[in-house]
Amino acid sequence: MSGLTPNTPNPTEITLHSESRLLDIAFDDGSHFSLPCEYLRVFSPSAEVRGHSPDQAVLQVGKRDVGIRAIEQVGHYAVKLIFSDGHDSGLYSWDYLYELGKNQSALWQSYLDQLAAAGASRDPS
Repeated sequence: MSGLTPNTPNPTEITLHSESRLLDIAFDDGSHFSLPCEYLRVFSPSAEVRGHSPDQAVLQVGKRDVGIRAIEQVGHYAVKLIFSDGHDSGLYSWDYLYELGKNQSALWQSYLDQLAAAGASRDPS
């Protein structure tokens, strides 16, 4: 059983590329995703980012240069990512990482649209 949902594929390999700030994740169904650290940071599953309901979500700005300093396994279902900006409170279940990979284009475009609507930037201030 992977993640929190029985039918989610299991990760077979997770590789952090610090220089390019990419996290590569391969799953046992043959899927492979290269997820930018910035993308993972702005879509952190933590309450600090997502809030306790959708109307409490906090738009993450200025995260273009964020990296991942460490990855800690949490049981057999998730990893905790420790980001270079100090954020470390989100647990990324296999389900959630798979969802982020499969929906990367749409989620990223939605994020860029939200930034534009807020007059905000990906660049640190």
